[in-house]
Amino acid sequence: MQKIGLLTCSNFPDLIPSDQKMIPVLQEAGFDAQAVIWNDDKVDWSSFDALVFRNTWDYYELANDFILWMDEIERLGVPTFNPISTIRKNLHKFYLQDFQQNGITIIPSIFIPKGNLDTLVAEIPPSWDKLIIKPAISAGAYLTVLFDRKDIDHILDKYRPISQEKDLIIQPFIPQIQDEGEISLVFFDKVYAHAVIKRPKSGDFRIQSQFGGVYSSYLPSSTLLQTATEIVQTIPEDLLYARVDGLMIDDQFHLMELELIEPDLYFDHAVDSQKIFVDALIRRLH
Repeated sequence: MQKIGLLTCSNFPDLIPSDQKMIPVLQEAGFDAQAVIWNDDKVDWSSFDALVFRNTWDYYELANDFILWMDEIERLGVPTFNPISTIRKNLHKFYLQDFQQNGITIIPSIFIPKGNLDTLVAEIPPSWDKLIIKPAISAGAYLTVLFDRKDIDHILDKYRPISQEKDLIIQPFIPQIQDEGEISLVFFDKVYAHAVIKRPKSGDFRIQSQFGGVYSSYLPSSTLLQTATEIVQTIPEDLLYARVDGLMIDDQFHLMELELIEPDLYFDHAVDSQKIFVDALIRRLH
């Protein structure tokens, strides 16, 4: 019986409820499936036949440890889904530069390598009245701040020590995220599965559910679906799952992130979506 680890973190040791439902389905299919915390030093990783990234939602706070752990999994030769080669590239949001250079429209961004904050702040266009600053390795609005341009000196004082340790990204605040919401399109096997739209609570800009964000099912236009599919197809590696996040601005999709590490796949917002995911996983395991 193949032993399958569904990777999570200490904040969600048993996985989130929608991902927990995969365990009995995999067990019924003949697999020894279990939740496992990625940085639990008591785990014998060589005992697993495959690992699936799911709720490793603290990796951005422990990035160096996470990278060292991936090195160990690679050394042991344990297959992972998505593959570690993909995870490495997707870990750091400077990957958005590659998309931009390949003609994909992204949210306007200034990419700031560590130690260069004061130098690159001069590149902020005058039209950016409200701005977002965040680390290049982040998730869940980690160290993400919305600020007015008039407060930039205060923000620089706060982020200067952070910028010595972390690469940063500065972007204009896009009001569409409050008015219209952020769109997430989910793919399995690089094939579109379903989509949701996420809106922040009144007065906030963060769409994450822990900050009061509200999610609902979404039907993308054929044009948006084609754009998202083209984005996913740029990844040469095999993908069990992918999530394309972005905003519609003047009827054009602007990519915010291509989530290939541990995205919430919103199983509760699409009938049979979990079955499609598990079936795709089982095909790989066989």
